[in-house]
Amino acid sequence: MGGKYYSDVQIDLKSHKLLMESESERLPLLGNSTEKYYEKPSCLSNCSSSSLFVVYLFGFCVFLISGAAIFSILESPAEERFVERLRMARQNFLDTHPSVSDDALESLITEIVLASNRGVSATRNASGTPNWSFGQSLFFSSTVITTIGYGHVTPLSRSGKIFCVLYATIGIPLTLVLLSALVERLLVPTVWFLQFLNSRLGHLYQPLNIRLFHLFIIVCFFLIFFLLVPAAIFATCEPEWDYLDSFYYCFISLTTIGLGDYIPGDSLDQPNRPIYKIATAAYLFIGITFMMLTLAVFYDIPQLNLGMLFSTSNDVNSEKVRLAGSSTGSQYGAGGLYNSTIEENTHRHVVRVRSRRDDSPSPEESAPKELRLP
Repeated sequence: MGGKYYSDVQIDLKSHKLLMESESERLPLLGNSTEKYYEKPSCLSNCSSSSLFVVYLFGFCVFLISGAAIFSILESPAEERFVERLRMARQNFLDTHPSVSDDALESLITEIVLASNRGVSATRNASGTPNWSFGQSLFFSSTVITTIGYGHVTPLSRSGKIFCVLYATIGIPLTLVLLSALVERLLVPTVWFLQFLNSRLGHLYQPLNIRLFHLFIIVCFFLIFFLLVPAAIFATCEPEWDYLDSFYYCFISLTTIGLGDYIPGDSLDQPNRPIYKIATAAYLFIGITFMMLTLAVFYDIPQLNLGMLFSTSNDVNSEKVRLAGSSTGSQYGAGGLYNSTIEENTHRHVVRVRSRRDDSPSPEESAPKELRLP
């Protein structure tokens, strides 16, 4: 015979692909070959991780400085307008009430600003709504243990400050454990959905493209149900917020930035304030959980995980890439939390290959060969 050929190949690999090599008679799985889809670009392969880290650190500093410059350019005119408006309002008050001295007005303004910075507002207290009702306190405690920390209401007593420190010290680790456990359970249907995409699209697209499509769906789900829809609800419930303000609040809260310039339920005539505060706290917990789920899916794609470029351990990088490079694409979670789930849905396949070199093969050549493919 002019060359080798294969016959009697019995395989059931579902989404896996085979590459038959005529020279070595081996059948490796492309799905487990990380070199094909996860090869580091040539421009980066010649650079050390330390050099890349220095370049990234420089770029980060430039990004930070440029952000400060842009904020200064955008916000300085608005601040000047507010200062001018406040100066005119103060002068009009003094002209209207000549019996009030400038020093007395200054003392009153100082006390009001100091109280406002501590979460006490004269207008809100005049409405008879306390800051430390059960609903308000539950909302405050949720912002503490989720590290959002709006800062609109703070403990006033010494005992309250001490308890806040102890409560945050215990509550933040407990919250992280709870959120990690919730993300772990949400990853199970997420992995199933990724496996479904692989089973349907694995013969048409590469694993990386499928995983990017999977990430796109997760991001769209988070954007719609935890940013766009809640923003519309807050815009309806808050009389002084427009849709942009509501979307801004949702993003700032779920990313745990917590600037505190927009707080739901603090308007003077807010109906059912305690229930509204409790519902907002529940939204924050669920939203942060799904945000962590989205980040977990994003982090598991090595091409998008820039942190792998700066790792000093090649073995760790290789293992991460090997796990992420599987065509099943279901290695989400730290430490392989879902290996058991994946193994339950992944079968071992036996490939029997009989190679014939001539019309009269030897007994050794005619015996079927067994290759076990993971």
